[in-house]
Amino acid sequence: MIKSDCHLHTSFSSDSDADMSDMVSEAVKCGLETICFTEHMDLQFPAKYDLEFIFDPDEYINHINTIKNTFKGKINILTGIEIGMKPNLTCEYEPLLSSYGWDYVIGSTHLINDIDPYYDEYWEGMDEKAAVNKYYECVYKNICGYNNYDSLGHLDYILRYAPSGNQKFSYRTFADIIDCILKHIIDCGKALEINTSGYKAGLEAPNPSADIIKRYMELGGELFTIGSDAHCPKHIAYGYNSVYVLLASLGVKYYMVYENRKPRAFLLK
Repeated sequence: MIKSDCHLHTSFSSDSDADMSDMVSEAVKCGLETICFTEHMDLQFPAKYDLEFIFDPDEYINHINTIKNTFKGKINILTGIEIGMKPNLTCEYEPLLSSYGWDYVIGSTHLINDIDPYYDEYWEGMDEKAAVNKYYECVYKNICGYNNYDSLGHLDYILRYAPSGNQKFSYRTFADIIDCILKHIIDCGKALEINTSGYKAGLEAPNPSADIIKRYMELGGELFTIGSDAHCPKHIAYGYNSVYVLLASLGVKYYMVYENRKPRAFLLK
């Protein structure tokens, strides 16, 4: 039903060892028509985590061009990047994003005060609600300070790692700050990513969850991108049947695929 997966990682991302050819082969088997590799570029990622989250763009572009030739006529392969947003990185990302012909740029927040909520240290000694709210405040600060991205990645990413997951928290818990985020991306013409890895994380929902997607639509938001956030072949298009049912139930009729930084609408059918 959904023929694109626009959030994929390979060995160019520090948290994956997947071969790009294997990822494409699996995407073809899944019946996808378009995929986009969005490798991690988190400049100034804290050294304490032993993950650089940077890659050589020239090497990446050359490799993906080879892969495109190999799979020519079988699937449309797009060139993307997922930038880790931080308030002090505006000037550093601009040369990178203007020097290569990216099709699609995801803007994501992975750090709060240089701490990744993936790790227990973020939650230690903090009230859980305050810790989640702090993440949303950081997202809002990041998007207010930087505008060169196409889609806001996995908005409630933090709930993958919150001790209570999404069982305790919902849109209503953080409505004021989430509304600020949603209104801002709508005003700036940015898409909202529907990231299906929330299902894989045991949330029984994508990131963001249904109530946030519904609120985005109530506020006038119309641009959705869809991606699995797969870091290995078996997770490509993960949860797509579930997310199709969800989006259809909410009245979503189209999703977007970005090519040359321009959105193209595809019917959700």
